[in-house]
Amino acid sequence: MSAAGSAGSAGGAATPRGPERPGGLLDVLNVASVVLDTEGRIVLWSPQAEELFGYSAPEVLGRYAARVMVHERHFDLVVKLFADVMKTGRSWAGAFPVRHKDGGTRLVEFRNMRLLDDRGHVYALGLAADRSTVRRLEHDVALSTRVIRQSPIGLAVLDNELRYVSVNPSLERLDGVPAEDHLGRTVREVLPQVDADALEAAARRVLETGRPLVDRLATGRTPADPDEDRTWSLSLYRLEDAVGAVLGVAVSVVDVTEQHRAGVEAEAARRRLAAVADASARIGTTLELDRTAHELTDVAVPGLADIAAVDLLDAVVKGRRSILGPAEPAMLRALAVQAENAPGALRAADPPGEVARYGPDRLVTECVRTGRPVMVARVTAQDLPRIARSPEAAELLRRAGVHSYLAVPLIARGEVLGALDLKRVGNPLPFGEDDLLLARELAVRAAVQIDNARWYQNARDAALTLQRSLLPSHPPVTGGLEVASRYQPAEATSEVGGDWFDVIELEGCKTALVVGDVMGSGIAAAASMGRLRTATNTLAALDLDPAFLLGHLDRTTAGLDQAIATCLYAVHDPHLGQCRIANAGHLPPVRLRTGRPPELLDLPTGVPLGVGGVAFATTTIGLEPGDRLVFYTDGLVETRRHPLDERLDALLALLEGPDRPLEEVCDLLLRTLHEPENSDDVALLIARATTPSNRPGAVSP
Repeated sequence: MSAAGSAGSAGGAATPRGPERPGGLLDVLNVASVVLDTEGRIVLWSPQAEELFGYSAPEVLGRYAARVMVHERHFDLVVKLFADVMKTGRSWAGAFPVRHKDGGTRLVEFRNMRLLDDRGHVYALGLAADRSTVRRLEHDVALSTRVIRQSPIGLAVLDNELRYVSVNPSLERLDGVPAEDHLGRTVREVLPQVDADALEAAARRVLETGRPLVDRLATGRTPADPDEDRTWSLSLYRLEDAVGAVLGVAVSVVDVTEQHRAGVEAEAARRRLAAVADASARIGTTLELDRTAHELTDVAVPGLADIAAVDLLDAVVKGRRSILGPAEPAMLRALAVQAENAPGALRAADPPGEVARYGPDRLVTECVRTGRPVMVARVTAQDLPRIARSPEAAELLRRAGVHSYLAVPLIARGEVLGALDLKRVGNPLPFGEDDLLLARELAVRAAVQIDNARWYQNARDAALTLQRSLLPSHPPVTGGLEVASRYQPAEATSEVGGDWFDVIELEGCKTALVVGDVMGSGIAAAASMGRLRTATNTLAALDLDPAFLLGHLDRTTAGLDQAIATCLYAVHDPHLGQCRIANAGHLPPVRLRTGRPPELLDLPTGVPLGVGGVAFATTTIGLEPGDRLVFYTDGLVETRRHPLDERLDALLALLEGPDRPLEEVCDLLLRTLHEPENSDDVALLIARATTPSNRPGAVSP
């Protein structure tokens, strides 16, 4: 490869270190040497001359060169040229047709000069090479020089010391450094803001192995563009001469900054889509407000931020709209916080569940007031007081090394609910426009799920409050019974149902026990349950037969909008030692008697209340002191994965064994049988028969 055009050589910059292997250029030219005396006779004949002219040394030594090598018609001209060189001492160069031993003629490039030895003898030296070989080499050099100069690709040659030997104009422009300032210097000396270690290590491997390195990416800054990172594609290959001697490394450089940026942007877009798809799958798996917020922070950390928090306006959590004025603070309830290797910043975050006051000058307040994102790409000491809630929290953020901040509003159905708060500590990159775009996409999807969970939780809380307000507060002991009860609302994945129980003291130490379940859920079911409970209490005071009472309740239920309910109604008479029970489509109660296994009472099932047209039946069973009755709703035993008979057998197995306190039995049944994924309420009522006593207000039979 030629150091042509703007390329140059290092000249005398390198210090000679002794003999080195010869280059291959002379071997390519196959230069022949011929020495003549003053008479024109051949006195020296090189092996290359034998190859070029076809004569061996013995055949020509001592003979006149013109007679051997020149055609007769050129004889006089050759003699004159020879005489001029010998007389004047001026060299002559040119092409001349020479006769070959085989009789043919070939054009030979000559360089003729006069020689003088130490004894004053004069000789003529002729250097000759085949003209076609010389022209081919000249053409190759000229072509390579033109290609190097005009190539839009940056080209350079490094020697075995990895110092620049030549560079072309394109590389001058890419580097912003003149060619002469490259020569004799290393990459790290010319381009200090480029990763020279990696480039030099790669060049040494190419020198040692001879294996080219193609399309290696490098990034850095050059004097041509000192304020912006550029990306280049480098290819390196080893240079060798004709005899295999290693000359150095050739380097081609192509600026691929725009392509690289496009690739990075495409990859970022792909990751954004993947993150959004991940968010769609992971956020909103339940209707629990806190869990939905945690799912959002789990998606944001660590892919988008090192620490993420979800804060809702406290008024929004309570079901009210909140519009902040310019001078109003924001009361924010922390729902979730997640951090990745940022314990210091985590300590500065508001604990989930707490309500914190953020002044009107705080950035998160600005975010929820305006409904627009707030981004501080590079956080300074002056920014931290506007990010943190308090000076103490600002100091924690400073110590943690928070260097970039982003707050994105959570907006659903036109209402600002709160903000997704993001900080970077370990990730060295500041938040940028791509991060903002991804954060907004996550916030849009999460806000709808959070809003659904918020309204669901508000509705569930209202129904639960209503239902609990309608449930009885009964004494632990009545005239003839010891009673324990539990009410377990449905999990957050479903609305509160219409399960209820009641313990009603009657005259004569008798007690009415009621367990029922209004089909459906939510406030409507709770309201229907309240009306049925009120009707049951009113009818129980009339001391009606249980079947007759259920008949009245059936007609009452028919008057409610689309209400159907199951119900068990029992009246215990301690003086008779018996219990009369009627069933309206409910699961059978369990009776436990000392020394006997638990049993499901075999009662006529009846139809649910509200169906109508079917009479109910009363069954009388014995219930002596110490005997127990267990009433329950289907939420205790029914699951989607097990047959009902199997679950009822499990209930009986838990009840078997020695007598235990009723409160303990209630806890055992709920803890063991009620499964978290069950989407139904549970009402549980356990009564143990006691020896009757004449309490004040009780009427003896």
